[in-house]
Amino acid sequence: MRKAEESGESMELDINAIRALCEAKAVKWTAHVLARLQERGIEPSDVRNCIATGRIIEQYPDDYPFPSCLVLGSSVSEKTLHAVVGVGQGFLWLITAYYPDPDKWDADFSIRRETD
Repeated sequence: MRKAEESGESMELDINAIRALCEAKAVKWTAHVLARLQERGIEPSDVRNCIATGRIIEQYPDDYPFPSCLVLGSSVSEKTLHAVVGVGQGFLWLITAYYPDPDKWDADFSIRRETD
């Protein structure tokens, strides 16, 4: 996978590359992210399962400092989960994870609802 920060180009992420980093345990978990997950009742194993079972539903190729994306998957208990992850410097960076709000997403939680 070519690095966007080196080429100066936007880069979309690939779910298989994300899974490979996750399986290799090349994941960066910051204290801030772990605190947010704890507040939301989400375990690191839920995020890993989301990535293993999920698919990318939104790409953010121009995010700084690394390109990122939104993954739709499921927790260990098979509850729908969203995880935002970035890829850079050979690591998968967990940005956040949350249980999507049905008022803000379509029936399968893959498309944002229009807002006024």
